Amino acid sequence: MASSSVFLLNINGQIESGEFPEFDDIYCRHCFVYGDDWIITAGLEEGITQVTKKSPDRRQVHVWNFPLNITFKSTNPFGWPRIVVHAYGLDTFGNDVVRGYGMCHVPIIPGRHTCCLPMFVPESTSLLQKFTSWLLGRRPEFVDARIVALGEGREVCRVRTQGFVNVTFNVVSKDIKKLGYINQVSQPQGTAATETIAAVKS
Repeated sequence: MASSSVFLLNINGQIESGEFPEFDDIYCRHCFVYGDDWIITAGLEEGITQVTKKSPDRRQVHVWNFPLNITFKSTNPFGWPRIVVHAYGLDTFGNDVVRGYGMCHVPIIPGRHTCCLPMFVPESTSLLQKFTSWLLGRRPEFVDARIVALGEGREVCRVRTQGFVNVTFNVVSKDIKKLGYINQVSQPQGTAATETIAAVKS
């Protein structure tokens, strides 16, 4: 029997909830960013949640429970998938404005994982621009949200933190070891556990 030339990565989960205490009527968009060697074989690369109001209790949590389901195939782990979540809501003038961007890598280790994504928004470079954008309802935002998952050009962006979004992943992989890679939790003595993926020594 011929050995596998690709490995599979299946991701199920959901965009569970978010914390934006200062805002109401929030919805999220999401997309996956991945390397050139990765191909989607099933599922959706992008999606949009419903609009939710924050809970009336003291937690003031927005709950979406929006499902994620996607399967990738690849020949190497370079460009491991990342998920980008961007939240939107209405300002006082009824304009649809961004409430936050967040990103994390899909966990390497198979199993169930919960990630808390710190969200941030771009800032105007001056008080005049900030006032003008507020007056016209054109807040600073990225033309393409995928830039959040890339390093190029990020150093020139001025941002501030604003809220959190919780994402749950159920990760299943197949045939990674057959291609000479291992993904496991390594815990050297006296240090915290870290997720690793490495080539198997021949």
